[in-house]
Amino acid sequence: MNQVASHGAKHVAIIMDGNGRWAKKRHLPRAMGHQRGVEAVRKLVRALSSSGLECLTLYAFSSENWKRPEEEVSDLMKLMRRFIKSDLPSFISNNVRLKIIGDYKALAPDIVEMLDDALERTAHGTQTVAVALNYGSQQEIARAAAKAAEHGEVTVESIAAHLDTADLPPVDLLIRTSGEVRLSNFLLWQAAYAEMWFTDVLWPDFTPAHLQDALTSFATRERRFGGR
Repeated sequence: MNQVASHGAKHVAIIMDGNGRWAKKRHLPRAMGHQRGVEAVRKLVRALSSSGLECLTLYAFSSENWKRPEEEVSDLMKLMRRFIKSDLPSFISNNVRLKIIGDYKALAPDIVEMLDDALERTAHGTQTVAVALNYGSQQEIARAAAKAAEHGEVTVESIAAHLDTADLPPVDLLIRTSGEVRLSNFLLWQAAYAEMWFTDVLWPDFTPAHLQDALTSFATRERRFGGR
């Protein structure tokens, strides 16, 4: 198992991009790329216990992904069901808390039931894997602002208190795979002062060693948070 050291980072977020291109390069169906992408997630979760990270947030399914072909969305949902069923014991045994950000209640009822059960059974984990499902950052910010208005004054602090990530540490490092250099409506508020790390590696090929490279790069950066 690869060992990962956080180098001071507490919260890493990843835009897991490139499953389709990975499959296309190998003349395989896109579903195979998504399956291999799940394997990459599995390896990172297994390495989490030795990493020193408090939280790993993964962009799994955006609110815009519903626009993909129906067959591909169906394949992704089947993968989600299999992952929850097969990996929940590993989360529990490794003391990892599952958290969902986004409107996951809009997913199929059986998936919602499985997720609610997983959330309850992992609630006391000491490290967190937050999975963004049916997630869009602009929508999240709008919901948080509306809730802040309901409860009183709308301020930076009151909006932050109503975000899906309110109970998580600030995002230190945001990674995107596959060579794309954009945030794609992911953690726009939370990434305000995050360091960015982009790699050409396609997500199914991403390993704990690549995460270590990103964290090593993070350790060399001087974070000013708007100051000098």
